[in-house]
Amino acid sequence: MRAIRQHGPDVAMDDIATEAGVSKPILYRYFLDKGDLYMAVSETATQQLRAVLLSGLDSEVDPRTLLRMMIETYLTFIEQEPELYRFVVRRSFTDRPLPQDPVTTNAVLISEALAIVFADQLRRLGLDPGGAQTWAHAGVGMVQAAGDWWLQDRTLSREQLRDYLLMMAWGSLDAILHAGGSPARMLDSS
Repeated sequence: MRAIRQHGPDVAMDDIATEAGVSKPILYRYFLDKGDLYMAVSETATQQLRAVLLSGLDSEVDPRTLLRMMIETYLTFIEQEPELYRFVVRRSFTDRPLPQDPVTTNAVLISEALAIVFADQLRRLGLDPGGAQTWAHAGVGMVQAAGDWWLQDRTLSREQLRDYLLMMAWGSLDAILHAGGSPARMLDSS
């Protein structure tokens, strides 16, 4: 991970071996191939991100504050670890099909946890929780896609991006709340 931080997402195995203080053949004693090394690094990085994000999930926090905190945490993480993030999401280090995609797995786990919290809040309000999973997966995808763009573009500050994403995520959540959690109710009111 230190070698990735120093050399970027296109790091060479020689650079990794040098950083680890071993020869390349010794590195291959620990990892079958580049794909195996990619999986180990990606699983560690996504677990770190997931731990930070999920530690802040609390169904007692109001939804807007929760959204703001989750978006801020994600953007801060990728800003602090841009090379590691690029290494993981680009998947350019893999030279074979992966048994499991750590990026997708991480997004699903975060989405599912967020959906549970959101569904609980909708139920407490006496609303239909049916859209919680759709909203959570769409929101996580939106934040991830915007984060990818932002790391390359940087025309906005992290705070500006956070606020735009919060506005978009909250707007869709507010629409769900106003429709009583039901698309049928929204269509009936238009």
